[in-house]
Amino acid sequence: MHDFWNNLHHLIDPEKLLREGGFYLVVFVIYAETGLFFGFFLPGDYLLFLAGMFVATGKLDVNIALLLAGLCVAAVSGNFTGYWFGRKTGPVLYTRKDSFFFKKKYLKAAERYYNKQGAFALIMGRFVPIVRTFAPIFAGVVRLDFKRFALYNVVGGVLWICSLTLLGYFLGKRFEKEINDYLLYIIIGFIFITTIPLLITFVKSKVTSSDEEKTDSN
Repeated sequence: MHDFWNNLHHLIDPEKLLREGGFYLVVFVIYAETGLFFGFFLPGDYLLFLAGMFVATGKLDVNIALLLAGLCVAAVSGNFTGYWFGRKTGPVLYTRKDSFFFKKKYLKAAERYYNKQGAFALIMGRFVPIVRTFAPIFAGVVRLDFKRFALYNVVGGVLWICSLTLLGYFLGKRFEKEINDYLLYIIIGFIFITTIPLLITFVKSKVTSSDEEKTDSN
């Protein structure tokens, strides 16, 4: 068990991933986090930021253009994988009977939401941990139009990859000597910032559920 937790910590430590795994492992992590349902715990946002910073400071031996291209391909193909998985498993959910853990009305609600707010969920959802893992899967489950999904996927993937990676790259170039002294604080800051949307979503869901219960009771 001790070895398991050590290996897990090693896997989700972005600095170790970059130092020891290099370019190809970073690309795989981004693919896994955006397309495989078990990749939700991987460190996407600050891994991108650190990858750009490490390229700028010479700690990651790869050209910034190649890094951006590889990461964009990984993020886009990851979402396509998630969408395909959702389309394959979706029909089973639609024929499943309601249970304590599963309600078909929630599936219908998700379908209406994606038809109206699919762009927001798939583009801006890229910047929210966990959401970026499951958003394409649910888009496949509710069978969002593939052309719309492909557009949102590419736009969201490129925007997410380029913004965070280039932010780290230009800060690394500008503050190359000072950046190592503040690396720990940067990682903690990213964890805090990326947790805020999850907290907001959780609070909103609680408020919405409360309002629905009051409406049903009336």
